[in-house]
Amino acid sequence: MTLETTLLVAAALFCVGLFGALTQQSVVMLMMGLELMLGGVILGAAGVWRHLSPTADGQVLIVLAVTVMAVEMAVGFAVVTALFRTREADMTDMAAELRE
Repeated sequence: MTLETTLLVAAALFCVGLFGALTQQSVVMLMMGLELMLGGVILGAAGVWRHLSPTADGQVLIVLAVTVMAVEMAVGFAVVTALFRTREADMTDMAAELRE
């Protein structure tokens, strides 16, 4: 797979995630869009790293980034679940009133 193809797929993932994050009002869908954006950034970084240095040095950093993404999603879903249980707010507009 060439660098151009990898970066094209990464840009497509990022754009789909950005569209999802900006257009959805559900908190879960917003988090999924953010996750797609992070996946696109990690894929782009991995592609560039592979192009610049074909050794396996960057794989540890990529695995660490994916692990951080998984932990971030688990914590995010725990917060959304707690928010839904206490206030029954599942949309971003409902959660915005927590600032007051």
